[in-house]
This record gives sequence, structure tokens and C-alpha cells, in this order.
Amino acid sequence: MSLSIPRIKSSYLLLVSVMMFTKCNSVKTPQKSQENQVSKDAIRELLIRPSLTDSSITNADIAHLIMYDSTSQQSKLLLFLPGTGGVPVRGPKRLFETAIEQGYKVINLSYINRPAVAQICRNENLENDKACTSKFRTQRIFGTQMTSLIPDLEQDAIINRFKKLLFYLDANDESGDWSMFLDGNTINWQSITIAGQSQGGGMAAFIAKQINVNRIITFSGGWDFSGVDKIADWYASKSITPPNNWYGVYHTKEPRATVLAETYETMKIPSDHIFPLNREIRTGKKAHGEGIRNVVYKDLWVKLLK
Repeated sequence: MSLSIPRIKSSYLLLVSVMMFTKCNSVKTPQKSQENQVSKDAIRELLIRPSLTDSSITNADIAHLIMYDSTSQQSKLLLFLPGTGGVPVRGPKRLFETAIEQGYKVINLSYINRPAVAQICRNENLENDKACTSKFRTQRIFGTQMTSLIPDLEQDAIINRFKKLLFYLDANDESGDWSMFLDGNTINWQSITIAGQSQGGGMAAFIAKQINVNRIITFSGGWDFSGVDKIADWYASKSITPPNNWYGVYHTKEPRATVLAETYETMKIPSDHIFPLNREIRTGKKAHGEGIRNVVYKDLWVKLLK
């Protein structure tokens, strides 16, 4: 059931108040380059609950975050999938602002991200089914009922949530010109870059294997196994998205850095599209999140988002 524009505006005002609180409590970071800089006043932000776009969605009904430059036309869309426990409104705003500067609209998608693949497809579950991770990701992404190990229903799926959100935005946010990302009743994937971090990075990679997207950026994208010390078979499966449109990022100090490097190589990401980060980790932070949150990597973000 569609909601009127006034409701979207109220969600927007709620988000602004959240942003003001966040800014007051954030650590100061270096000033952004003036090149392609978009005024913060020009960035429109919306919070839209999945249940507003599809009334059958009741699980993980945490609001999607939408960001774009309200003063200019953007013909590209960045679909970002957060990691385990990720809440869209708390997403990596500096990365998103960089994407907007590069001509993107941004959607940080709300989906069922608990429990994670790595929490379910392990020990006995993995011993009983070496394809556990593939079945898990298929059900969570496409809604196809593959396993009883997770409760995800067809309407809960990442693709359904994304598609219904685009329909909703097209109908209710006229200034956003969202129709360019739709082709009738289907998604126009050729204008969409899909990215994600940790579990979300694995979801992005799994999608790009089966759908031809504009480009795929996986930040520390998961570590699926099919057995003891054996990465999951799906990493070696054929990719519909051409190899030259794949990009992989991880930090060399991550606990799973070696496994991530192996999965990126197995997925045939070109060596010059793989970026092992090694800059100093921010005080009190973990290496696993540096790729999407540490502004020292802004030049890399720009390169990834060309």
C-alpha cells in the first residue's frame, strides 16, 4: 500500500534529527576535496520502512536509507548491503557522500542480516550439507525456499525488498526520477552498482554471479566454506557479471584476510581490481570496517565508483 509524500517528508525530518545527533557526537575527519563536492544541504535523505513498500514484509522492518543530490540528475545507483547487524541509517555516510559526488543515488538496503551465514553454515550444519552457504544466500537474496535453517520468506528476500522500494520511490518521490532504474516490472541492473560489506559483501558477490550488474564492489565480503578449510564451491561458479566489473577490498590486518584474498582470486577478480588495505587502523576501531569507514581511503572510493 503506497504512502503519500507527506509521510516520506516526516521520515525525512526524523532522519535529519538523527543526523544532527550523530554529527554532535562524531570524531572530526579531514575536510573533503572541493572537486565534485556536493553541498550537504543539497543531499536529500529518506528513511522508508520495507513494510510501507510491501505490506507482507514484517520481518526486519528497519528503514531503508536513501540519499541523493536533490539539485542535479544522477543516472547511476549504488545499492549497498550492510553487514551482520547493520542498520542502514548508521551506514558509512562518508562513502555514500563520495558516491553522490561521483553521480550516484544511494540506497542502503534494510534486509534480514541476522543470523549471518557464518553463524549458521558451520559445524554440524556444514557437515550435513556442503552447499549450506549457497542455499542460505539463495533464500535470503531471491526468496527461493532452500533451507529450513533460516526463517526468511519469499517477501523477505533482498531482491523483493529492493524492487518494491524502487516501485515505491517511483510512485512517491517524483523529484528522484527513479523510473530510470526500472524496466517495466523489472530492475534495470545495467545502471546499478551493487556493493556490500562483510555478510553484505558476500550477498553482493552472490548476486553479481547470477545477475549482470554495472559493477560489483565487495568490501571484506564474507568467508563461506563447504568443508574444513575449504572455501565454498559457489566462489568458483561462472559469473554473469564480467570479471572486469568486479572489485574487491579488504584490510590485511583482518582475521580472515587470507581467506578473503583466496575467495577474490577464486572469483577471478582481476588482480588490479583487488585492493589489500594496509593503512593504520583508527584508534578503537577494527580492521574489518576500515574499507568503508576510514576517510583516508576516499581516493580509492572514487576509483571504485567511477
